[in-house]
Amino acid sequence: QVQLVESGGDLVQPGGSLRLSCAGSGFILDAFSVGWFRQAPGEAREGVSCVREAGSTYYGDSVRGRVFISRDNVKNVVHLQMSKLRPEDTAVYYCATTDHLGSTWRDRYDYDYWGQGTQVTVSS
Repeated sequence: QVQLVESGGDLVQPGGSLRLSCAGSGFILDAFSVGWFRQAPGEAREGVSCVREAGSTYYGDSVRGRVFISRDNVKNVVHLQMSKLRPEDTAVYYCATTDHLGSTWRDRYDYDYWGQGTQVTVSS
């Protein structure tokens, strides 16, 4: 059974950094694509970043240059390193995975399995 568990969310001041982790079980991580999404209250779920099974990485326009995604295939974990955080980055962050990602990594409906989310709050 495929399961994803996010961790690392926290309250952080503007300009700060966080590292989110997505731990997978029940599947071999390097055979799957893993995406990070976020959702703020009243907003649509937004694609933040993705790493494909082949290793290609993608970033949303709003986070490009401030976020770095990496994958540890030995530990079956995907990390999302975020820096220069802004209040508008406040959201619940979710990781998701699939073994048949289409051409558009941002399409949430392409992902089959989701974690429960971790809260990131950027505020002074």
